[in-house]
Amino acid sequence: AGRKAVIVQNSDAGTKERSYGHALVAGVDKSPLKIRKGMSKKRMAFRSRVRPFIKVVNHNHMMPTRYNLDLPSDAKGKISAAEESKKVASMKLVRQVFQSR
Repeated sequence: AGRKAVIVQNSDAGTKERSYGHALVAGVDKSPLKIRKGMSKKRMAFRSRVRPFIKVVNHNHMMPTRYNLDLPSDAKGKISAAEESKKVASMKLVRQVFQSR
């Protein structure tokens, strides 16, 4: 069973590294946990965090649905999975977008 994700960038023709059609996707790796009344503020903040993932996926391995999510246009340009340092910064940005929803 696959995970649900949102397409951030699409490449139908492919690139030099990936000669096939692919897309950069972002999704929820770990959803927030339940919060109870007796928990401390620190524990509630930790449990309400969203852990995102960013991944490049071949078009053959995706199943499109009718659902969509409008990402801010400034966030779309900043998300990248090319280098590890850029990927970490991108995951922080995606986490902010997902938690704001």
